[in-house]
Amino acid sequence: MTRERSSSPESGLDLHLDWSGRPDSSALAEALRAAIRDGRLASGSRVPSTRALANDLGIARGTVTRAYAQLGTEGFLLSRQGAPTTVADRLRSGERPEPAALRPAPRTPRWDFRPGRPNLSAFPRKDWLAASRRILRAMPADDLDYGDPQGPLALREALTEYLRRARAVHTSPDRLIVCNGYSEALSLISRALHARGVSSVDFEDPSLPHFRTIAEDNGMTVHGVPVDDGGIDVAALRSPAAVVTPAHQFPLGVTMRAQRRTALIRAAKADGRIIVEDDYDGEFRFDRRPVGSLQGMAPDTVIYAGTASKTLAPALRIAWLALPARLVEPVREMKTHGRYGPLFDQLALGELLRSGAYDQHVRRSRAAYRARREQLLHGLDGLRTRHRRYPAGISAGLHLTLRLAPDGPGEQEIMARARSRGVELEALGPWWVRHGEHPPGVVIGYAAPAEHAFRPALEALLDTLDP
Repeated sequence: MTRERSSSPESGLDLHLDWSGRPDSSALAEALRAAIRDGRLASGSRVPSTRALANDLGIARGTVTRAYAQLGTEGFLLSRQGAPTTVADRLRSGERPEPAALRPAPRTPRWDFRPGRPNLSAFPRKDWLAASRRILRAMPADDLDYGDPQGPLALREALTEYLRRARAVHTSPDRLIVCNGYSEALSLISRALHARGVSSVDFEDPSLPHFRTIAEDNGMTVHGVPVDDGGIDVAALRSPAAVVTPAHQFPLGVTMRAQRRTALIRAAKADGRIIVEDDYDGEFRFDRRPVGSLQGMAPDTVIYAGTASKTLAPALRIAWLALPARLVEPVREMKTHGRYGPLFDQLALGELLRSGAYDQHVRRSRAAYRARREQLLHGLDGLRTRHRRYPAGISAGLHLTLRLAPDGPGEQEIMARARSRGVELEALGPWWVRHGEHPPGVVIGYAAPAEHAFRPALEALLDTLDP
């Protein structure tokens, strides 16, 4: 038997019921909950007796009794000996919660040139699956416990070896802390430093606003320090901590010169300053070997931060910090009270590093992104509007920053043209820290489009930039 709609003459109540076979008290309870929530059964009103409702619906009285008992336990109904069962007073018909406002799903751009995104279609699925199977087969049962807040030792050991070899980072497993993405890493650092009396931090100007907000949300005052062709202006530093991107400044694209790196380390040691090195895409240098980390020059002064979001995928939410010895325990304590990371993904990354599959994937990606950068530069050279790289950024990374031509469209016009063509990129204007006049520009991430879509995406981008 299937009953889709029933009513009770005693209450005049319509109940929407849908059951097959034997009537179910759970279905009846849910129908009554719905009637209470939407006001068909008002607060304080009587509900039909179990006998009456059972007769009206043609079901066993015990089914109704069980449904009423469940709703009484949940607080929807109030039963008193010698009195009729009523809807609980606290559930007033006018107080039912409004439906939650549904956020519109994020619009997926047709042509995605947003910076900071790798080619997700190139994620090494087969290698990842093989690594996951190997770690699951070999994983002791004890590894399924809450684990170490610093992250699984197997991953920290693999990272120690990889970072030494690929990025010249001087660290050890006990100085590494695995985080849920770089945002959490920066939050942990900010909180730990603030707890030690550090109240302000310098950021490169321009830099990503989201990261500056993280520092501010954790009690820091943010100062912007200018960047030129040699990197951050060391003489303009004013805070006891500074966040820098020395291998490939984000977003302008320069590499910090050797003299500037030396000056930064000397000034930091002299003033007791902590440097946070955000090495977000250091593996992707196209014209020569990647420059080594700043941390390798001064492991007790520089916090090194790396991430898998550019080499593999942002969704993994895996980043890491190589810390000076004195900061390991404070940051570990912060991490202990936070969220532990996805164990299986972390172990799979460790296995990918040990097997060499990670290095192979980075080499494949490096070749693909180099080819894309060359295609983009060739296309820009053919435009009538003479935009220039801002400044002369190095051949590296996953993005390119353009200084817009003075006689061409400005940032707002370019962004409007981009939206009308289904192209997504970033205006440079909001990324400046200091107020005032800044040359207009756009930040173009050329890694995100899938391989088969890159050519038409590039054509749409060039059409956007050349009115």
